[in-house]
Amino acid sequence: MNYTLRTILFVFVTFFTAVSFSTHAKETAKPWQLKTQSGGVISLAQYKNKPVILHFWATWCPYCKKLQPSLVALQKKYQGQGVELISISFNEDEGTLPQDEINRRGYSFITAVMGEEVAKLYDVRGTPTTFFINRKNEIVWKTSSSDNTDPRFELALEEMIKK
Repeated sequence: MNYTLRTILFVFVTFFTAVSFSTHAKETAKPWQLKTQSGGVISLAQYKNKPVILHFWATWCPYCKKLQPSLVALQKKYQGQGVELISISFNEDEGTLPQDEINRRGYSFITAVMGEEVAKLYDVRGTPTTFFINRKNEIVWKTSSSDNTDPRFELALEEMIKK
């Protein structure tokens, strides 16, 4: 694809996405509480008034592994605005240790385990599925994409950090 066509396509996608983020009524993120691998409790309520990237994943999912570096990079880029990255592992084989896998991949974000009920609550049909939740607890964007070049990831972050 030539440079001009790529530029036009990028501008179109950027404009369309920005308009769609700002003109649609936003769904409220549903409350949940789960345990971590170490037995600690984690809930969405702990992140009240913070922008949250909520990432549903599984250790066996190659697309999750592909997407996670981009989510970590976005969280780091926007950490000054309070963005938090939380993950929920579900559909795992018995004995799987998701937090150990996250740590092995070189990441430090927290993952809740045994998240099947929360996945149902959020109508998650597969992995990865990622929600971008603003400070008002509204879902700005939901995606099942692992395309880390998709400009909508950055646009969702910009939308969710607005005051």
